[in-house]
Amino acid sequence: MSTPSADLETVARVAGRIRANVERVIEGKSEVVFSTLVVLLAEGHLLIEDVPGVGKTQLAKALARSIDCSVRRIQFTPDLLPSDVTGVSVFNQNTREFEFRPGGIFANIVVGDEINRASPKTQSALLECMEERQVTVDNTTYQLDSPFLVIATQNPIEMEGTYVLPEAQRDRFMARVSVGYPPAVAEIAMLASHATANPLDDLEPVTDGAEVRKLIAIVNQVHVSEAVQKYAVAIAHATRSAGELALGASPRATLHLVRAAKASAALQGRDFVLPDDVSALAGPVLTHRLLPSAEAALTGRQVGDILHGLVTAVPVPTA
Repeated sequence: MSTPSADLETVARVAGRIRANVERVIEGKSEVVFSTLVVLLAEGHLLIEDVPGVGKTQLAKALARSIDCSVRRIQFTPDLLPSDVTGVSVFNQNTREFEFRPGGIFANIVVGDEINRASPKTQSALLECMEERQVTVDNTTYQLDSPFLVIATQNPIEMEGTYVLPEAQRDRFMARVSVGYPPAVAEIAMLASHATANPLDDLEPVTDGAEVRKLIAIVNQVHVSEAVQKYAVAIAHATRSAGELALGASPRATLHLVRAAKASAALQGRDFVLPDDVSALAGPVLTHRLLPSAEAALTGRQVGDILHGLVTAVPVPTA
């Protein structure tokens, strides 16, 4: 079943408004903003990794402010407790009963700042929330509202005071992007625009949660042919059998790759996924889930380079 062109026009129009709004704050990083929109419309979660000061938190906040829905920010620190994230049951002296007080995860968009500064125990509080979109506290399960998006920022592991994200945690992030340093022209423009005020302060919502849910439903209708599905699976299998990788892509990673490709196709005005959509997103979607073998690590081989070689070697479907 094809997606009506009017629906695709709606995706393009609303996504264009969000993109323009975010780029008022993050200049010269259109590819990163596009990847962020892909994750939003594919119902995934985004991990932004880079050195301090390049705009990771600004990007997360700009997207959050562009959508008129509930937003919570959690500053991850070594002393943050799992209950600070999920919530806790507190005894009410008046009613003589326990009542649940929601934690920071109860919002449509959750900005997790410097996620790898918290202990692995606290990081694991996000596992159920991100995968099942629910929270279980004291044997009671609470559903999270849609849309639900976790945008987490982290500093490189070699930075002081950071913990390695557990494999199960990394696998729940649909994509990882790196903001990188801005081009000189964009940095000069930033000096002018940020000199007197923070552009975030003037950012107004350009859409709301209901419209985002509508866009997500449209993206779900994008067609993925059997040949493209097999292509995505072939890429995942290539990572599992590669001698240079100790840990390959999980089935969840394959699912995320196809869902992200559907969102990318819709953003480009197509109601079907091309193999190019899959190969273009293989890096952002798969790299952070893979681990190099001991031999590859000793020789300094980067996971991204290994993955690029594997994707290039997988035959592209022509039908």
